[in-house]
Amino acid sequence: MTLKGFLQVFGIIAVVMTLVPLIAADYWWIRIFDYLHIQLSLLTLTAIAAYFIRFEVKRIEDYIFMGVLIACFTFQVVKIYPYFPHKNYEVGQVSSENTSNKFSLYSANVLQENENPDLIIADIKKQNPDILLFTETNSRWKNDLSKITASYPYKVEAPLDNTYGMLLYSKLALKNPQLRYLVDDSIPSIHSVLELRSGKEIMFHAIHPTPPMPQHNPSSTDRDAEMMKVALMARDSKLPVVVAGDFNDVAWSSTTALFQKVGGLLNTRIGRGFYNTFDANSFWMRWSLDHVFVTEEFRVSDFKLGSKIDSDHLPLYIELNLESEKAAEQKPKPATKEEIKSARNQVEKSKEK
Repeated sequence: MTLKGFLQVFGIIAVVMTLVPLIAADYWWIRIFDYLHIQLSLLTLTAIAAYFIRFEVKRIEDYIFMGVLIACFTFQVVKIYPYFPHKNYEVGQVSSENTSNKFSLYSANVLQENENPDLIIADIKKQNPDILLFTETNSRWKNDLSKITASYPYKVEAPLDNTYGMLLYSKLALKNPQLRYLVDDSIPSIHSVLELRSGKEIMFHAIHPTPPMPQHNPSSTDRDAEMMKVALMARDSKLPVVVAGDFNDVAWSSTTALFQKVGGLLNTRIGRGFYNTFDANSFWMRWSLDHVFVTEEFRVSDFKLGSKIDSDHLPLYIELNLESEKAAEQKPKPATKEEIKSARNQVEKSKEK
């Protein structure tokens, strides 16, 4: 095959891979293409540049092909542009830092088979966070982490051997903490009122839904339903809300967009950078699957990735400040009736399954 032919075939594949996620279906082999916009943007740009450098665009077929490829590239960039570090933050930087309203969260998918807890313990000691959230934790991990978690007086523990165990530790008081199984009786989530040092209360949700992968779940139905249930909880909350964990979804997917809109939530990543957490062992195939979403009362003081911990995820560290008096400055647009209906339909679909 000639270089020109190869580029044309590649262009057709790139267009197809760009359009596939637009299909309203929850099969894993469709939803997996939600993840690829960063990689597709780079590859499509490379193909466009190579075509222009190597060949003259003369014939109508060339113009059509390049037009389609440029449109494809533009669509991909528009999807991921909010996550470039352009400082047009969706959740603003802290403005009047009040230590009594400030708290820090360290969230990490430890990889259940990982047998080197010393790395994550050393990383936690560097950050000294107020809240620790661990996913993929079994009883061994619970015991191994006790070296660091012993200094956290509040806890909710659900160690499991199915890669969906979850552990939550806090230096701040957890009020009425609940361990719930929203969609599947083997997939826990944690929900608790959290009392800040100032005495003010917020609502904290920790989730780790199943990914749409053949070895886990052949469709995204359960993941989407769990996310929508939490979004509806956030929508009904009278308190400021924080939702954190390994979502097994990228921020620019239609599911996460609906979750965010229905929940009245803001993405702490937007304007700060991709901060890709998975796969920590790959340079090219890496996405942001671990997230922290908040309601408009919060501001960000610090946001960064943790060190490598021998997991396939990198930890996420964030410092938040509660500034309710400035909430109106970044209040999200309310969800439409159709969006709320769509979220409820996704929940019902999981029940039917």
